[in-house]
Amino acid sequence: MDYSEEYFGDDEFSSDDKELKVKIEEYRKVIAQGGIYSSIEIIEDLIHQCLEFDYNEDGLFFAEKLLEIYPYNSELWQLKGNFCNNLLQFEEAYKSFNTSLSLNPFDVDTLLNKAHTEDNLEMTEDSINTLKTALDIDPQNEEIYFTLGTICERDGEYQEAIKYLVKATELDGEFSEAFYEMGYCYENLNDFSNALVTYDKFLELEPYNASGWYNRGIVLIRDGKYEKSINSFDLAITIKDDFANAWFNKGIALANLGKLNQALTVFKHAAELDKNDETIFFNIGQVYEDQDDMVNAIKYYSTAIKLESEYYEAYLARGYCYDAVGKYHLALKDFNKAISLTKDSAEAYYAKADLEYSLGNLSESIKDYNNSLKIDPGNQQVWFKLAETYSEIGSWLESKNAYDKCIEINPDDADSYYGKAKVCFILLQTQEAISCLKTSFKIDPEIKIEFAKEYPEIKSSRLFKKLLDEN
Repeated sequence: MDYSEEYFGDDEFSSDDKELKVKIEEYRKVIAQGGIYSSIEIIEDLIHQCLEFDYNEDGLFFAEKLLEIYPYNSELWQLKGNFCNNLLQFEEAYKSFNTSLSLNPFDVDTLLNKAHTEDNLEMTEDSINTLKTALDIDPQNEEIYFTLGTICERDGEYQEAIKYLVKATELDGEFSEAFYEMGYCYENLNDFSNALVTYDKFLELEPYNASGWYNRGIVLIRDGKYEKSINSFDLAITIKDDFANAWFNKGIALANLGKLNQALTVFKHAAELDKNDETIFFNIGQVYEDQDDMVNAIKYYSTAIKLESEYYEAYLARGYCYDAVGKYHLALKDFNKAISLTKDSAEAYYAKADLEYSLGNLSESIKDYNNSLKIDPGNQQVWFKLAETYSEIGSWLESKNAYDKCIEINPDDADSYYGKAKVCFILLQTQEAISCLKTSFKIDPEIKIEFAKEYPEIKSSRLFKKLLDEN
């Protein structure tokens, strides 16, 4: 419909934002002055312009005014629903779309919009049923398949999502958004090969899309292809040089390649772009820690903690650094904080147990080793440390039981057999001790040398040699 030349000139409605605002105010006055009936066609076109340029409150106002005149116009009800949806008035949008469909039940666009609203109202099953109704009407509509795919994707049903998204791309080979979402689904299924193929297809269609190159880089990182991932992140950065996440993940790739100085430079640039991302500062701390620069590592871990006061990993990492520089009190404080933030961290309990052991607090150390094992009962290293600590305080049976657990987890660990042998000697369980020594020597002959140094009088005993069948 043509607009009045009086208001718009050359029968064209200008898309200029400033002019649109002027026309909105002009027609609000026209309506207020009772001139709506002479301006219906112009207002109809103005409603569509409001929808296109996100003037939702104004568009809703005009749509409702026309609905007072045409209450049985399905398109106006659909437009009202769209404006309500954009204004997050989902209940009102839902009512509007239902009214529109009661007047025109076979309108696919209205069904699609209603499905989006139902999804926003967490009426997922209803949304899917609405989309399937639309599919019955228009089985070749790629947008319906795409929407079904994105709902499944959001709910973690990635295989089902891929089926719908593939169908969308079969109907429209240039449906770039469908390829993008499909790549994300494959990524979440750890199918990195298909994820790359799909993202590459997306990038053929959208070569200047920074997010596409970024996602491709993430897949390559997850697949351990760090050098290739850097190229993707560089392309994302070339397109959008303030893309903080791309800079950050480029730093991750460089760090994994051992290029720590380059990683630091890149991480610090990411931090300049996003000064409130605690993860960036945490990773800077990790690089400094890898370089044995504990002072700077502590500094950046502390910054991460200032940004996120419940950053468990940062407390734990800073605790290790404090431990390394001999600030045991501060290390203990950080380990305790980490434990308080997450009760199910075996690593935090283990770190604290090792520190307590170093400080000579053996009873506290045993308690923390046991807490760690409650969470991670299959950790042979912790069982071994627990066995050694029990041995130091003279809890021989507990020590033996812990060594037994070590052997159960790893039957080829010579040190566990040797430790158990020493405990068995103390418990006067000589035959079992001899059996453990034989196994230990068989697995690692070097332990014979250690044994000779620790027990020279036993090693030279003829009886002992006979028991070991060395004669």
